Amino acid sequence: MVFVKAQKSRSYFKRFQVKFKRRREGKTDYRARIRLINQDKNKYNTPKYRYVVRFTNKDIVAQIISASIAGDMILASAYAHELPQYGLKVGLTNYAAAYCTGLLLARRVLKKLEMDEEYEGNVEATGEDFSVEPAESRRPFRALLDVGLIRTTTGNRVFGALKGALDGGLDIPHSEKRFAGFNKDGKNLDADVHRKYIYGGHVAAYMNTLMEDEPEKYQTHFSDYIKAGVEPDSIEEVYKKVHAAIRADPNPKKAQKQPPKEHKRYNLKKLTYDERKQKLIERLNALNAAAGANDDSDDEDEE
Repeated sequence: MVFVKAQKSRSYFKRFQVKFKRRREGKTDYRARIRLINQDKNKYNTPKYRYVVRFTNKDIVAQIISASIAGDMILASAYAHELPQYGLKVGLTNYAAAYCTGLLLARRVLKKLEMDEEYEGNVEATGEDFSVEPAESRRPFRALLDVGLIRTTTGNRVFGALKGALDGGLDIPHSEKRFAGFNKDGKNLDADVHRKYIYGGHVAAYMNTLMEDEPEKYQTHFSDYIKAGVEPDSIEEVYKKVHAAIRADPNPKKAQKQPPKEHKRYNLKKLTYDERKQKLIERLNALNAAAGANDDSDDEDEE
């Protein structure tokens, strides 16, 4: 029998320390997180804010978060599913929608802090890099970009959300190297290409291509656009109106849901004492009546 040396002894497993739950689930990079939340001691418990952007299959989540001993505290948040309230009915997860979500969050947090009039940001999106300049009274609101576990490739949607927050008036340390339209060889940002992505031009180009080459595929892929009446030539105007509506009123709106007409029950309704008493009386009367009817029938049979 071959001798097998035990590589890990019992003492090893006694001292084995289980990693954090979110690390085991592959949700949090704690090496990156600790560098984002570490604060100097001479800041005296001043919150260090992060601009957190996360993508799901049907939504975009943008939040301003600060870490504390009790847990993460959310200062403000914005979601792509709020954009239909501002006029954007379809395409809620693309680069242009990420820009709108970042712009919505920036205007919302500045309005909450009463800094929206002082820091208007870049009112018209031209695609060029923009950084907010400090005003005389208050410094701009500063946050650090937290991208999570995604690959920070050039043109990623997370940088569309970053651009929206920058144009909205937030101060976020960044580089133009990851925006859509950056040329690696020339080492410069093509503002026209970036503007095209901000206003959904890449979506419009793909729509035109499918309309000419594969009409059936266009009908299936862009069925929601067709139902909403959004055509390739009108996409840019739609996004311009959305940007203007966000700046006009970035406050969150409560969803107006109509109450259900009838409440569907899956169990029996609980009866009161009087109802139970009345029900018992009815059962006793029914039993007495049935017993009386049986006695009458027996008498008739005997006769």
